[in-house]
Amino acid sequence: MLLEETLMNPLQKYRFSCTLTFGDIYGQVMVWLIVIFISLASAIAMYENPVYAFLTGGLILVLSLPFLLFAFVTTLLNNIELKPMEETAPRSQPVPPNSNPGQPGAVQPS
Repeated sequence: MLLEETLMNPLQKYRFSCTLTFGDIYGQVMVWLIVIFISLASAIAMYENPVYAFLTGGLILVLSLPFLLFAFVTTLLNNIELKPMEETAPRSQPVPPNSNPGQPGAVQPS
């Protein structure tokens, strides 16, 4: 049975861990905020014609979004680790309290 389980799920002996910290994405958040503010500034500058303002802001966001998402996803995937789990010895039966015959008040087997 154990062999079948191992063959069906070969990743069960590994542990996933994500080492992503805020410092890893801090620069990306700052770039995204700068892009948003540039988009808003360009839209406000062209507000005399609202169609041009909307198209300019939308164009900046649409052209930058795939690159920013790609950078974030690759950063996330680069910080996921797959570590092998250590083999543990099979558990023995726990010793019940007061089973030591030398102790006073211990239960003696009959």
